[in-house]
Amino acid sequence: MIITTASEIPANEIVEILGVVEGNTIRARNIGRDILAVLKGLIGGEIEEYTKLLAESREQALDRMKAMAASRGADAVINVRFSTSYIMSNAAEILVYGTAVKLRKK
Repeated sequence: MIITTASEIPANEIVEILGVVEGNTIRARNIGRDILAVLKGLIGGEIEEYTKLLAESREQALDRMKAMAASRGADAVINVRFSTSYIMSNAAEILVYGTAVKLRKK
């Protein structure tokens, strides 16, 4: 399945719009990562534990969006966007959404 932030896919024609599809996850930090982050904050640099947590969250949200698109028979998802929102003091939501479409080669 093609996933893109673009509104068109070269060499393909959009023949049907199947609607908006989305995937999300809400992730909480944990005490182990927080301790390491505090230590890293003292010396500076990338907080790799949080980088990994966010990367895993994005992948899970993408997988859920792809599953929703596949269940509708989509060939691609266009105009894909990510959003992050604060849920509570230790948790955030990662949301990915786009438009599921059917394609035909030109």
